[in-house]
Amino acid sequence: MPTLIGNLIRGLPRIEEGDSLAPMIESCTDLQDGDVLCVASTIVAKSEGRFRNLDLYRPSEKAAAIAERLGKDPRFVQAVLDESEEVLITDPFLLVATRFGHICVNAGIDQSNVGRGEILLLPEDPERSAERLRSDLSTDCAVIITDTCGRPFRCGVAGLAIGWAGIAALRDWRGEVDLFGKALEITLESIVDEIAGIANMMMGEGGDGTPAVVLRGLSYPRSGGRIFMPVEKDVIRRQLR
Repeated sequence: MPTLIGNLIRGLPRIEEGDSLAPMIESCTDLQDGDVLCVASTIVAKSEGRFRNLDLYRPSEKAAAIAERLGKDPRFVQAVLDESEEVLITDPFLLVATRFGHICVNAGIDQSNVGRGEILLLPEDPERSAERLRSDLSTDCAVIITDTCGRPFRCGVAGLAIGWAGIAALRDWRGEVDLFGKALEITLESIVDEIAGIANMMMGEGGDGTPAVVLRGLSYPRSGGRIFMPVEKDVIRRQLR
């Protein structure tokens, strides 16, 4: 069994709008074919100019009402609504489905490590961002864009994938057999989320965090599967409605 090696990519400069991440990353590490490059959504969003000033937002009546209940800035709530396809919960927090299918609190909008009065939106289309980054690399790597998110029924946030390229989202174990020879019927393993969790633990949080990690030694399928539950099969989403 290959040994898993994980390396933090140190030395990246502060990312600005318009920066090309691939050459910046490759100048700081020796990527090899088959590696999995995990990149925090924050630096992808910064390179894509996803900064917004709160003064640009004009809160609707809906945003103002939600903001009053939650004790939040109505402009921030309006930003969340603008980035959302559907609002699932408005109390005690704002849980939404983003336009690219991710369900999270506050549409994943970040208010840390940005200037006063500014926010940082998630990448508009993280899968497209991952594909673009992968195509810009000189090696045949997989790319995963990571974020952190809370989970139902558990305390604490964990790393997960919001965009990926060159790797399957899911590993399908259906048809394989267990230790007793019984066929597995429903097992789909979310490999991109598992890898994102490893990467997030290595990256750290806050001002001392490192926003990119390369993992080597993983065996993974190259394509297949979707992470986001189809609406018609999402029992929890149906109950929240």
